[in-house]
Amino acid sequence: MGLKTYNPYIVAVAATIGGMLFGFDVSSVSAFVDNPVYREFFNYPDDVIQGLITSAMAAGSFAGSLFSGRVSDAFGRKYAIQIGAIIWIVGSIVQATVRNTTQLVVGRFISGIAIGICSSQVPVYVAELSPKRIRGRLVGAFQWSVTWGVMIMFFIGYACSFLNGAKSFRIAWATQIVPGAVLLGSLVFFPESPRWLATMDRWDEATNVIAHIQGGGDAEHADVLVEMQEIREVVRLNRMSKEISVWDLFAPGSRMRTFVGASAQMWQQLTGINVMMYYVVYTFAMAGYEGNIVLISSSIQYVVNVIMTIPALLFIDNWGRRPLLLTGSVLMAIWLFAVGGIMGTYGHYVDSLNGNTEIRWVVDSGVPAMAIILFNYLFVGTFAPTWGPGIWIYVSEIFPLKQRATANGFCAAVNWTFNFLLAFCVPPGFKNIQWRVYIIFAIFCVLMTVHVFFMFPETKGKTLEEIDLIWEEHLPPWRSNQIDLSEAAVHRDRRSRPEKDRATQQQDDEISAFRALGDVSSSQSSSTGVRSGSGTPGLEEIEIALSSPLVNESAPLMGQASSG
Repeated sequence: MGLKTYNPYIVAVAATIGGMLFGFDVSSVSAFVDNPVYREFFNYPDDVIQGLITSAMAAGSFAGSLFSGRVSDAFGRKYAIQIGAIIWIVGSIVQATVRNTTQLVVGRFISGIAIGICSSQVPVYVAELSPKRIRGRLVGAFQWSVTWGVMIMFFIGYACSFLNGAKSFRIAWATQIVPGAVLLGSLVFFPESPRWLATMDRWDEATNVIAHIQGGGDAEHADVLVEMQEIREVVRLNRMSKEISVWDLFAPGSRMRTFVGASAQMWQQLTGINVMMYYVVYTFAMAGYEGNIVLISSSIQYVVNVIMTIPALLFIDNWGRRPLLLTGSVLMAIWLFAVGGIMGTYGHYVDSLNGNTEIRWVVDSGVPAMAIILFNYLFVGTFAPTWGPGIWIYVSEIFPLKQRATANGFCAAVNWTFNFLLAFCVPPGFKNIQWRVYIIFAIFCVLMTVHVFFMFPETKGKTLEEIDLIWEEHLPPWRSNQIDLSEAAVHRDRRSRPEKDRATQQQDDEISAFRALGDVSSSQSSSTGVRSGSGTPGLEEIEIALSSPLVNESAPLMGQASSG
């Protein structure tokens, strides 16, 4: 078996290096987008070309997310992430040897495929390995890793910007190989997801992993026995249904969950956070800052991003998911309205700024400019502990085992679709509608607040199997944390509602047939003298009835209920 580490904290830290890849890619462009050497080397890219360069990563991530579920279900969560790490290394090499714009776009697209795989499957892997009491903080470490990647890569880019010629950005992009190699090598020492092992009928391995995580290695520990029973029941019921495809996510009983997961990822992008990250130098230039002051101001924002993610890791399992998201969206709307309002009131139109024709609106330095910088910091400081980690955690929790890998891949693809659209459209937005860009994102934040309140149930403190019951019973999202499902999770039938309806109809038909059998046997018994007038089936008839597939499938649940 080799040396394995089962400590969930260590596993989460190593696995979430996959998030660091995303962070590296975000700031690998932002550190150079206004750099004279970069602009000259790539023939002064206009807003369309720069949008294409920036969005190439998101396009690749979309593609990677779509097939990541099948890779994860076929080879395991761990190996899917390692495949992503290999692809990332290839993409980094292509970028580090860049000769022209086309090669840069191709390199970023390849790296994007890796990010698509890792961004969708790392949260699944960590969620399936984590005890429910700390699952939020461990999955949230993925977003913290993203913030570290953004900050580290920005400082690397800033340091390399002092080098002469194309080696300034080539060296910076070559350093992206390091986190990919670390991710690839470190996963060798960590276990596979116990829930994936269970789907492969590798029950001894699954039990061993759960025992080390939940019971200190004791397979007979009460928590281990309960969780393994839940996993067995879920796997058994999943095998009664066909193989899952993306289209099955929109079947009755699943489509609402899919809508919530996909819209959660969409809203995360529509907060405007990546506008702040990709084009932060544009924002500060519009606020009247220039030169190294812009890069230093930007670096502070990245530091804020890292530091402010820490409260979420420490307290998200106490706060809950709904309060976190609702508070974050309200505050972000306030900060965005403030930035847009100040820019619109105190700014003025310009044809270009320092030769950059993509910047057409400037606020002269002074108190208004300082206020814009402050509200930018407040925006990032609000996103970091709320919608940053909150969405990756939430989407990794809400889907049943049979759909989890495919659904997370699909929802991540939605994230990357909007990432691509925003990365491509924001430069023309700054050019054509200037400060109004911030007002648009502020309105999005208001809309997502309403959506979360009415459609996002609470998942804090529940096992992944218990969360299924919230959706099955159609509990109002605003009441979902007031009901204790710990007992119901053991005794309830977790089949989807259409499956339950079909089973109920089948049971009614069998009961009618069973009664008819009793009537027939009664009349026969009376005529033969074996049994008279009881109307009760004989032993053989009862054995036939008990052999019914419906009865056999229900037996474990009936046994659990009677033993309770």
